[in-house]
Amino acid sequence: MNTVFIHNIGQLVTVDAARMTVDNPLGIIQNGAILFENGKIAWVGPATEVNRTDYPNAQWVDARGRVLLPGLIDSHTHTIFAGDRANEFEMRLQGKSYLDIAQAGGGILKTVQATRQASPEELSALTLQRLKRMLALGVTTVEIKSGYGLDFDSELKCLRVLQAMRGEAPVDIVPTYMGAHDIPPEYQGRTDAYVEQLCEVQIPAVAAQKLADFCDVFCEQGYFDVAQSRRILETARKHGLKLKLHAEEFCDLGGAVLAGELQATSADHLLHVSDEGIAALKAGGTVATLLPGTAFYLRIKDYAPALKLLAVGVPVALATDFNPGSCVIDNLQLIMALACLQMNLPPVDVIKAVTIHAAKALDLHHDRGSLTVGKRADAVLFDIHSYNELLYRVGSNLLNDVYVAGQHFSRTQLEAQCQPVT
Repeated sequence: MNTVFIHNIGQLVTVDAARMTVDNPLGIIQNGAILFENGKIAWVGPATEVNRTDYPNAQWVDARGRVLLPGLIDSHTHTIFAGDRANEFEMRLQGKSYLDIAQAGGGILKTVQATRQASPEELSALTLQRLKRMLALGVTTVEIKSGYGLDFDSELKCLRVLQAMRGEAPVDIVPTYMGAHDIPPEYQGRTDAYVEQLCEVQIPAVAAQKLADFCDVFCEQGYFDVAQSRRILETARKHGLKLKLHAEEFCDLGGAVLAGELQATSADHLLHVSDEGIAALKAGGTVATLLPGTAFYLRIKDYAPALKLLAVGVPVALATDFNPGSCVIDNLQLIMALACLQMNLPPVDVIKAVTIHAAKALDLHHDRGSLTVGKRADAVLFDIHSYNELLYRVGSNLLNDVYVAGQHFSRTQLEAQCQPVT
């Protein structure tokens, strides 16, 4: 039996609804303690209630007054890809448009070409290195989308790599199939034909081989319209996949209304979401996953209306959107700070957005996202005295220790394993 008792926790931030009050909205236990047994949380409470003799075989860990939170959850990433587009960064600063960059041989199709050419072993090694960096920043669960293959063999290759990594990677992976990320070069000008191929060939194969938990679509002008997105998502649901949707990133196309109508687990981006779209998300029980790093990286002035969404009761999650083009940010802590500084989200809501609401965006809130008895023993210990410091100290990684299903990783151990991201 693997038993770990962490005590002398200055703030034990449970994010447990049963402990939340108006005066204590994160369910914080001052001078707390927590027990992990066989990868699960077995006990949570004040350290003064712990009887050490009841657990003679436990490993006792002194938190030294630090802050313990649930493991952070990055619920929207595009982490599996090959190659890079670093040259595009300077081009964008020079005022080059997306079309200019694409015509110069860049853009998403450059990543598609590199990803198609990469072997499964290369993709696995690249993805593992990126995940180690995320873990060293406190992330214990990562959603990863395919979508840089854009053909049958390459999409399945990416998803098979992710499936092989599940249980072996240091973080928990949630795979999402996103063949509808863009229109591949072979189908330019024939989007309906590509949708037909997705629905008749790719989605049934992905579902039959159990390669993904979710299906996602880039519902945006110039990519997949509402009718095409509906067909893809309804086909995915028929085959047993749960639904996500990239919606309203560049314009109000109606993706949020569609997400709410289909009761999608999450709708993501939402920079241009309408009041009708917000109402649909609320009615559909859909989580709004917001990605301020993308707006920051692309220098977009207006961010998604986080406070407006929260005001009507739509749960808000935050994620990195880590990808090689529009947001090369793998640091969820930085995203949390951006949410405070650019979206005016209070720290309480930011903490919820990367824990319990992020878990809900992956339909995992029953299993993680709060420090609750019976849930996975995913927790992060920060060398701070108040959770507010996590947002206040922008750019400083104050992580001390990470627990993933009860397995311990120290920050120094993780950073020693990290190599530069390729």
